[in-house]
Amino acid sequence: MSKKIYSDLGIEPIINAIGSVTLLGGSTQPPEVIEAMQSAQDMYVPMDELEEKAGNYLAELFGAEASYITSGAGSALTLTTAAFMAGDNDDLIVQLPDTTGIKDEILIQSRQRYHYERCLTYAGAKLVEFGAKDKVIKDDLEESIGEKTVAVHYVANETIDDPNALTLDETLEVAKKYNLPVMVDAAGQIYPLSNLSKYSNMGADAVSYAAKYFGAPHSTGFVVGTKDIIRKVALQSFISYEMRRVRGVGRPQKIDRQEIIGAVAAAKIWMNMNHEDRLAKAEKTCSVIASHIKGIEGVDVEIQENTIGHDPHGVRISLTKEGASLIDVQEALKNGNPRIWMRCDQDLDGNYDGNLARISPFGLYPGEDEIVGSRLAEELKKL
Repeated sequence: MSKKIYSDLGIEPIINAIGSVTLLGGSTQPPEVIEAMQSAQDMYVPMDELEEKAGNYLAELFGAEASYITSGAGSALTLTTAAFMAGDNDDLIVQLPDTTGIKDEILIQSRQRYHYERCLTYAGAKLVEFGAKDKVIKDDLEESIGEKTVAVHYVANETIDDPNALTLDETLEVAKKYNLPVMVDAAGQIYPLSNLSKYSNMGADAVSYAAKYFGAPHSTGFVVGTKDIIRKVALQSFISYEMRRVRGVGRPQKIDRQEIIGAVAAAKIWMNMNHEDRLAKAEKTCSVIASHIKGIEGVDVEIQENTIGHDPHGVRISLTKEGASLIDVQEALKNGNPRIWMRCDQDLDGNYDGNLARISPFGLYPGEDEIVGSRLAEELKKL
C-alpha cells in the first residue's frame, strides 16, 4: 500500500491495533464495496428514491420490517429521537431542537449511562435516569414514566451480561404497557447475523447500527424498525429537508449516493460470507501476537474467544508486576517507529487502566500481527 496519499499531507500512517474506531477512521472496505461505490459515482439518482429502495433492500436482507440508511449509528440515534418527538407533524419537525410543548423525556436506566447518549440530546431530548446504581428493576422504569415521557432507550451489548440491569424483554414489557416506544442502540451487535433483526422483531420500535463494523464506509449506519417509525425517521433526514423544504434537524447529517451503495454492498457481503473462516482468521492473528508475549515475566496474556458482535477475539494483556503500567507501553508504541496504536481498558469517563489492555485483530493488515507482537514484547520487557 502507498503512504504517499498521507505523506503528501505530512502524516505518517499508523498500525491499528485498537479495532474499528472513529478516531482511526472506521474500517477497511472490501474491494467489492469500493467497486460498487465507484460505479455509483458514475451516475446520478434521486436521493429520496435511493434511500427508500436501499432501506427496503436491507430490511429484506436482514429479515426486518423496515430500514433507513443514515450517516452512522450516532445519526440513527439522533434522527430516531427526533422522530419520536415530532412524528410526522411538520410544525414540530421545524421546531426541534426547541421542545417547548413537546413530550421530550427519554428514559435511560442508571446502569446504561454511556458516552454516546449525547446523540439523543442533539435533537433536543432530555434524558431521565431511572433505577439505583447497583440494581435496576421493572418497578423503577414504571415509576419513572411521566407526562413528558416520549420513549425508553436501551443499550444492547451481548458481550456483557449484567444481572443487575433491566433486560430488553423487561424494558419492552413495561414500555408496551404504557404505549411507549423503545429505541435500542445496537451499534456493534452485527453478529450473529440474527442480531440485525432480533431486537426489532422482539418489539423494539427503532434499532440503530453502525455499518462500518461490517466493512461499509465509516460514515454509514442504519435504523431498523417498524414501517411507521422508519417513515418518520425519513421525514427528519437531510433529503426531506431539501425535497420537502421542511427544515428538520437531520440536514447536517448528509450521506452521499456512493456511501449508501457502499453500505448496501457491504451488508450483502456480510450476510453471505463464510463467518467460520472470518473468525478463524481473527483467531490466528491473535495467536501470532500472543506468541511473542507469552512467557514475559509479570505479564499475563490470553486469547479471548469472543465471536459475538463486531470485534471477534482479541489478545488480553494484564500486568502482575508492581509499579508497572501498560499506559507506558501504549505511549511507547504510539510514539515509536512504526507508530502502533493500542488502547488500555477505559472506564465510563474515559480514564485508562494501566493494568489491562486488549489488542484487536480487526484493523490489522497482513504481516502487521508480527510487527505488533514483536514491538509489544520489546516494550513489555522494559517494564
